[in-house]
Amino acid sequence: MARTEVLPPNVEEIKDVIFGTGGNRPLRLNIARPKELPKGSMPVVVFIHGGGWKGGTYKGSQNYPFAARGYFTVNIEYRLSGEATFPAQIHDCKAAIRWLRANAEKFNIDPNRIGVWGTSAGGHLAALLGTSGDVPELEGKGGSEGFSSSVQAVVDWFGPTDLSKMGGWHNNPDSPECKLVGGPLGEKIDLVKMANPITYVTHDDPPFLIIHGENDRIVPFSQSMLLYNALRKAGVEATLIKVQNADHGFRPNPSGATVKPSRKEILELTMNFFDRHLKK
Repeated sequence: MARTEVLPPNVEEIKDVIFGTGGNRPLRLNIARPKELPKGSMPVVVFIHGGGWKGGTYKGSQNYPFAARGYFTVNIEYRLSGEATFPAQIHDCKAAIRWLRANAEKFNIDPNRIGVWGTSAGGHLAALLGTSGDVPELEGKGGSEGFSSSVQAVVDWFGPTDLSKMGGWHNNPDSPECKLVGGPLGEKIDLVKMANPITYVTHDDPPFLIIHGENDRIVPFSQSMLLYNALRKAGVEATLIKVQNADHGFRPNPSGATVKPSRKEILELTMNFFDRHLKK
């Protein structure tokens, strides 16, 4: 979903750091941060990869531009649906947020300035983190218990929200959505509701930036509309950007028309959003 970036000269990586456990195995993350650490504590940006909850990796370069901009960043692992069904995925994401707070002093990070973003399935999990901070049934036992899993800003790139309204082939038993909840969506109503970020929306949720291609044939644009409308109705600061002529992943739609805003502009909008909400 996000293009490979070259490690900037002012950024360093710390790879394969264990942050918790999932299903009795270690979970890892990759850190990218400025080589020259600031005197004050750094804001944090967390990236959650996409891949239909069944693929993808935490070893990508999506956070490099943020680290170059002065953020402490992590790209986190979570159990995929072939290993464990929902809510394992959000349990793992929340364990990572708690780990950040448990290690805030060690890494010179500000536990009160944590932002999260993700693409597709990762956008879904980012949104769920945003609306379900400290909801007990979604916390899990993956480590760093006693610390908050709340976040202070969310960016959701073309993530699904209400799986029951995806329609079409998404109801196929082999679809990513059915694999996530472990069966047909119509038979897993409680899990589908639990997995829906809208279920937990309250007025004190963090600000959201939602960006979605208008011609997305994998995750319908209407999925982001549902989330945006629920957030605004609750009084949450939310912005929805419809990317013109864009399919899933902001790829050009079949007509080949120019995508607006461009991927470069979308990334800049994302970074500006985090600057506004996470930098003092």
